[in-house]
Order: sequence, then C-alpha cells, then structure tokens
Amino acid sequence: MTETQKFVLYSAVKIFGVFSVLMTIVAYAVWVERKVSAAIQDRLGPNRFGPFGLLQPAADAIKSFLKEDFTPAHVRKVYFWLAPAITLIPALVVVAVIPFGSYIGGQKMVIADLDVGILFTFGIVSMGVYGIVLAGYASNSKFPFLGGIRSSAQLISYEIAMGMSVVAVFMLTGNLNLTQVVTHQSGWLPWLPILPNWLVFYQPIAFIIFAVAALAETNRTPFDLPEAEQELAGGYNVEYSSMKFALFFMGEYANVTVASAMMVTLFFGGWTLPFAGLDQPATTVTVGILHIIIFLAKTCFVLFLIIWVRWMWPRFRYDQLMDLGWRRFLPLALANIVVTAIVLWAIHMHHASYALAK
Repeated sequence: MTETQKFVLYSAVKIFGVFSVLMTIVAYAVWVERKVSAAIQDRLGPNRFGPFGLLQPAADAIKSFLKEDFTPAHVRKVYFWLAPAITLIPALVVVAVIPFGSYIGGQKMVIADLDVGILFTFGIVSMGVYGIVLAGYASNSKFPFLGGIRSSAQLISYEIAMGMSVVAVFMLTGNLNLTQVVTHQSGWLPWLPILPNWLVFYQPIAFIIFAVAALAETNRTPFDLPEAEQELAGGYNVEYSSMKFALFFMGEYANVTVASAMMVTLFFGGWTLPFAGLDQPATTVTVGILHIIIFLAKTCFVLFLIIWVRWMWPRFRYDQLMDLGWRRFLPLALANIVVTAIVLWAIHMHHASYALAK
C-alpha cells in the first residue's frame, strides 16, 4: 500500500469515527437537555422508550423520518430545501480541524492538521448563519423572516468579539495551529503547580467572552432571539417539518458540540491531563485512547454547562443583546488584547535585560 493510499484510508477511518461520535453526542445531548430541564422543573422527562428513556433519540429519529415532508405552496422552494443542509454542514466541516487526541499508531488524531486552524474555523462557522437567513427568506413569511434578520445581526455582533477574544490566546501560544495550542497547555501552572497549565488561567476574560459569544453564535438561551417562541412562534423554522426540521435541530446541537470542543481545545488543554504523563503525545495505543476519552469527557462537561445555562437564564431583550455585544464585549476584548501585549512586552524586556546583565 502506497503512502497516498494509507493517507486516504486513515483519513476515511478518522472521518467516519468523528462523524459517528458527533452524531451520537448530538442525539444524546437532546436526551440530556430534556432530562436536565425536567429535573430543574420537577418533572420526569423522557422515560418510556428504553431504560431511563435512553432510546428516546431513536424514537425521535423514526418520528422525523415518518412525518409528512410538507412544503408550503408560498415558499421559495429551492432555497427552502437548501437551508437545512447549509445549517448542518458547517459544524461537520469545522470538526475536521479540532485535535481530539494525540497519536494512535503513529497517526495524528485530527482529520486536518492545518497551520491556520483557527482562521479556518472562524471562516466556516460564520457560514452557518446563511442557512438560518436563507430559511427566513425562503419561508416567505413574516416571523421566519424576522428570525433570519435577528440571526444575521446577532452573528455579526458576536463574531467580532469572539474573534478578538482568541487573539490574546494566540499571542500567548504564538501559533494558529490547534494541535500546537493544545501541546502548549501541557504540564502545571508555573506559579501554582497544583493547577494544570491551561490557558483559561492565563486568559479568564478571553474565555468568558468566547463562551458567551459561542452561546450567541449558536442561538442558545439567553440568546435564542431568532427562535423566540413567545414572539416569533419559532422564528426561522416555523414552516419546516419532518427531516428538514430535524436537520435544523441537528445543526443546532452539532454547532453547540463543536463550540464546546473549541472551548476545550483553546482553554482547557484539549486532550491533555497533567497526571501520569497524560499531557504528552501518546507512545502507545492505550494512552492514545485515553487522550480521546479525556477530550470527550471535557467536551461533554462543557456541553452540559451550556445545557444547564439554557434552563437557568431568561432570554435577553434584543436591545440588551446588542448592547452586550457592541458596548461591553467588544471594548473588553480590545482591552484584553492591549493588556496581554503590554504584559508580554514587559516579560520580553525583563528577559532581555537579564540576558544582557549576564
């Protein structure tokens, strides 16, 4: 087998594995969300289909397939059919550059190890809103159209703050490659060696901005203005049914999962864990599998927090959403970049003067 054939084979295996795990997480994230909301509201949640309701995602999938695929006569049909796919595809593309482990059998546990991984991520993520905007336009109806407009304004407002929050992270790591960002977070904090050397301890403000902006980007509560059932009766997906509606649903949870994975990669050390050498690239298959499990455990924990936030916070008014994005987070992200640059410059000058003194 030639090197090209090996590369294609390994890439196909990784793509299949990542897609399968992502879709499984998406399915059971819905189950977890319903269980968490039930616990908070003193209800039972899904408990009929399978033990503890664990087969409920399968029941939901069967229901989506069997429901009538109705296309209203007044919609713009081509765009109407295209919108759900455009919503789901960006999440599936972005996951390709996220390192979900170190090595197994000499193969990097990332589908595409790009040197500009984060730029690729922001470029693709911003395309997700086109599906929602297209759904609002294609539905040819007032409420979906308002939902699409809200989503586009929301994305523009928070995409800038999110991008600027990440600038400070890459000033510290000196690299746009996500694998190198994870490697940079190995070991323990120099000034507090009981904590791991994760970037969240260096850049807590950047993490808060990124996390809140991620909620806004994925239209999650308290930023679910494009849906806003009480105002828009569901917003951009009002006219959709059957698998088209399911694709929107899958796209939302896939985007939330990928956002959680990005937070873990940028701020929580990715697959690293500074115990028993688990913060170093794997030399055995067992350690490589452990790294994948560590990454998945961190991602699922962040995903659980996002789900918890939805059922504990009320929705913002639209003026509050815009005020938070433009008048709070944007100046704060800029200030964070400036402070980080000054601190790095001071450290560099200190090292330079110390070297000259020697």
